[in-house]
Amino acid sequence: MRYVRLGIWLTVGVVVACVCAVWYVALATKDHRYTASDAPSAEVAMVLGASVTSKGVLSPVLQQRADTAVSLYISGKVDKILVTGDDGSLTYHEVYPVGKYLLAAGIPPADIFLDYAGFDTYSSMYRAREVFGVTSVLIVSQGFHLPRAVFVARQLGLDARGVDASHGEAFVKNSIREVPATAKALFDLATHRVPKYLGEPFPVSGEGTATWVGDVPQAPYFIK
Repeated sequence: MRYVRLGIWLTVGVVVACVCAVWYVALATKDHRYTASDAPSAEVAMVLGASVTSKGVLSPVLQQRADTAVSLYISGKVDKILVTGDDGSLTYHEVYPVGKYLLAAGIPPADIFLDYAGFDTYSSMYRAREVFGVTSVLIVSQGFHLPRAVFVARQLGLDARGVDASHGEAFVKNSIREVPATAKALFDLATHRVPKYLGEPFPVSGEGTATWVGDVPQAPYFIK
């Protein structure tokens, strides 16, 4: 019985610590999060990955992010768009469908950079700095995700601000997932984790067409 009580207290302690981490990250980034209309200018808008159907249709969450990036580009607040997410599988792609969506919205391919190895938020921010040479960025995501994304980016040395792509919806399940995700992000920062895939540089000061290959994404070429 004593060990059961100890286990319960340890579990409660871990949960409380994780919730406190989320609160701390939200507080630390509250002055760096904006709506699309009041966001400052930056070098690039970063669209963070989310789910895509088997037919390549963007989920509502991902479409909101893509549409917000388009509005930032059209308004002249950014010159380039960096799309990052999980494209490491031959059967599942998050990044390439967003790239095609942006093309259909009228964004020139030279101004769209595709990062196929953004397997998590930490990797996306790390690769933005190391592979794409990003210095200032508007991170486009929903409010539940922005505190963690902005915090990680700024801790990695990026001049980062978040832009809320939501339309006022409540994402309860996603908000709950932020508790362990934030704890993991803090651990990655503390241990200075280097993502498995980096590869050759594709600086956003150049043209994004170098990150496009034909009609099918060739992820292994970019993430090796």
